[in-house]
Amino acid sequence: MNKNKITYKKAGVDIKKAEKFTKSIKTGGQFLSAFGSLFPLEDIIKKYKNPYLVSSCDGVGTKLKIAIEAGIHHTVGIDLVAMNVNDVICLGAKPLFFLDYIASGKLNLIVLKEVMEGIEAGLKMSDCLLLGGETAEMTGMYKKDDYDLAGFCVGVVEKDKIIDGRDIKEKDLILGIASSGVHSNGFSLIRKVFDKEEIKKYAHILLKPTRIYVKAILNLISRIKVKGIAHITGGAFYEKATKILPRGLGMWVDKKAWKVPKIFKIIQKKANLPDKEMYSVFNMGIGMVVVVSQKEAKKILKFLNKFCPVYLIGEILKMKERIVLK
Repeated sequence: MNKNKITYKKAGVDIKKAEKFTKSIKTGGQFLSAFGSLFPLEDIIKKYKNPYLVSSCDGVGTKLKIAIEAGIHHTVGIDLVAMNVNDVICLGAKPLFFLDYIASGKLNLIVLKEVMEGIEAGLKMSDCLLLGGETAEMTGMYKKDDYDLAGFCVGVVEKDKIIDGRDIKEKDLILGIASSGVHSNGFSLIRKVFDKEEIKKYAHILLKPTRIYVKAILNLISRIKVKGIAHITGGAFYEKATKILPRGLGMWVDKKAWKVPKIFKIIQKKANLPDKEMYSVFNMGIGMVVVVSQKEAKKILKFLNKFCPVYLIGEILKMKERIVLK
């Protein structure tokens, strides 16, 4: 017998451990195989006349480095779900199912269990099924304690109910729905700004999970017409908010219309950044922007406040600039 035999386990990949982890995950797939999961379309065919599928693929980014350094892993799974379902609902779609991808240098079942608990919690908030996923142990690609997350979500919307911004007009109003904090963008900058002690100090604030807006938005659009929805993630106000605007229109936003959370002020002071840079990177306390008619604004403000704080933050105007923040 060759004592120097090199096995997959010796190479750093423990298949049995991966199988043990994946078997512990409860998926919502009604039909499962070794190579994929099936999702029945019967209910969609019955409920929708002309259904369109909406998809999103996103991750948590370097916020994971904060989670790893702080040893807090139960919130990033919620972030993963939120980054995807919050994108899907911007088009007026209901999230249907979700797939996850988890890669690590060395499988740590305790850590991965916490991550999955977060994913399951996020999906419960979104009324969305976990249909399947992939768990990869990649020795040599990641350090021992490092891991990465990616998610993929599919939703459905009736063709004549798609929200794409085309109906936005001059004098429409802009509502800002409060974020829960930093959410999942700007962490490469945060990690440059804060030293290890400061990251430890602010870890619980920085790792507060991204707010999931599914119930608020779906309940709203089932009752009242909304013209445009933007999820404020990477690129923030200058890139993400303006994507929904028709040509020739811009957003005038009053920065004094809401209270910016303290953590953003700390980051800005530490990094000595101008306002434009901050509002280009971070959500600054507004996680979702909704554009509505003046007629419906008061009613919508009252309705959304049942779910989370919402503010009248601006107006749509005819102008060359895509956005002006004052």
